[in-house]
Amino acid sequence: MPEFIHDNLIVLVRIITIIPLMLIVTLFMGKRAIGEMPVFDFLIIVILGALVGADIADPNIKHLPTAFAIIAIGLFQKAIVKWKIANRKIGKLLTLDPTIVIQDGTFLYDNMRKIEYSIDNILFMLRQKGIFDICDVETAVIEPNGTLSVLRKPAKLPVTREDLELQQPSSSIALPVISDGFIHYDTLSYFELDEEWLRKQLAEENIVGINHVFFASISHQQNLHINLKDRKLNIPPIKH
Repeated sequence: MPEFIHDNLIVLVRIITIIPLMLIVTLFMGKRAIGEMPVFDFLIIVILGALVGADIADPNIKHLPTAFAIIAIGLFQKAIVKWKIANRKIGKLLTLDPTIVIQDGTFLYDNMRKIEYSIDNILFMLRQKGIFDICDVETAVIEPNGTLSVLRKPAKLPVTREDLELQQPSSSIALPVISDGFIHYDTLSYFELDEEWLRKQLAEENIVGINHVFFASISHQQNLHINLKDRKLNIPPIKH
């Protein structure tokens, strides 16, 4: 039999045998959503992927040691998970701490720098939750798995028309006008405003330069929300 056909047959057999094994090991490791994986579980998946990829791609690699390694990694992951549950200190070592990124409608500049999240990252995640104005946010937390948890301000919690017995006004979107000291001139144009108006609004708040502003947004009522880089807030402790 030609070597090319022989190698391809080996690869085919490995695919047929390795996929059921991976499925069994993954189910054994426990239910996890890919987007909600802790760091340790993510590393385990990366290692398993590298093992399986190398085994399938190179017929010269022995197949049985790879299968054994997959089973051993699955057992190791299961043991670590049980250990994390039994010992909280171990769990804290293997898991990132949650980080508050918005408090009382204000971006926390230092916290965002620490976890390397930009304004655009947070705004995108807020929009995914149907929040288009950070003034509506009491607290926003980046969880250890990278997702955003949001507590809305009580006045901004969704209610039904039956609760209000009133016709609710249509929602509006607050648009970014300053991001990390950079002016979004297209936002000013949209509201038929100019840089002079913006600087005047900042001056009324005793803000001398644009470079001191981490984030600012304008609502459709032309209300300006300003978030300074050096503003200090009383941040509640969040633990995992």
